[in-house]
Amino acid sequence: MGRGSALAGFRLLKNIRPLMSDLLSHEWLAAHAFWPEMIVYHPKSIASPHMAARLGCLSVLAAPLPVLTPTSAFPTPMVPFHTLGPLNRMSHRLTEWSSQRLFAKNLAQWRKKSLGLPQCSAPPRKPARTLYAYSRFLVPSPPDWGQDVHVTGTWWLDDPDWKPSAELEAFLAGGPAPIFVGFGSMPNLDGEKLAAIFVEATSRIGKRAILATGGALGNVAGSDRIFPIEYAPHDQLFPRADAVIHHGGAGTTAAALRAGKPSIICPFFGDQPFWAHRVCALEAGPPPLDMKHLTVEKIIAALRAVDDPRIRSGASKVGLEMRGEGGVQRAIRILEDLDTTHRSGS
Repeated sequence: MGRGSALAGFRLLKNIRPLMSDLLSHEWLAAHAFWPEMIVYHPKSIASPHMAARLGCLSVLAAPLPVLTPTSAFPTPMVPFHTLGPLNRMSHRLTEWSSQRLFAKNLAQWRKKSLGLPQCSAPPRKPARTLYAYSRFLVPSPPDWGQDVHVTGTWWLDDPDWKPSAELEAFLAGGPAPIFVGFGSMPNLDGEKLAAIFVEATSRIGKRAILATGGALGNVAGSDRIFPIEYAPHDQLFPRADAVIHHGGAGTTAAALRAGKPSIICPFFGDQPFWAHRVCALEAGPPPLDMKHLTVEKIIAALRAVDDPRIRSGASKVGLEMRGEGGVQRAIRILEDLDTTHRSGS
């Protein structure tokens, strides 16, 4: 992250902090309204473990990436490195510490005012279980995790009732499977220029492409080889694509792999380089592309790489494994077993 980006981040944090007290209060009102027996929470819901302590109920951490359980097997996904060697475990501890410090003052004051608990920002106790909603075939469970930590498989939010428009269906059926290009809500200062790069790259090697405009990708004119869309559910569209070019978000990465399609990942920030490294290690895609130095030639080289039978086979193999996981069902079983154990007092 450059100096300008870091300063912008600190300015944004300054504006967010005053909003935290309202957010914490609304979370408490929601939990207090029905007095739950269990709170399943995302790491960004920093109030949840404190509310669970106040209510005397179970708390379960649920996340789409392995971010709050230290391990020596790999570094925290929040750093853009494949490994930090002996510092892997320390990187997880540092991420946990820094996340607690961001809103420590707000949280401590809120605990005293709203919950009647002593001022403290650290979680009062360890979650009863930790559920990681990604595939064990993408990131295997490390041997140094305890039995209370589970990699369940991805929790899919499919859209089986969605149907493509007549125009999109005609494009899909009108030639070889297209490349999908989309970067979700990732920001970009010159979306039209970025879209033009992908249009030229795919056209130069005779590939058809679907471009998901909005966010990083600007508007682009449609043609017999290019189809712009605003939205289409990944579970419906990716199986009909030839390959997927994306930012490397946890959900998009999992969706491309489940469809058995190679990924060309262009990470922007956060955990995206982590998923890009994992896809490359599984031979389900080529090495990631640097968004800051993206060129038509580099995209063409990556597109040719995904036609390597080894990469096609790697993506297909992972997809077959992931389609049989049943992540939601496994998570439900774990929560039900935890509730039964808790009720029995054992």
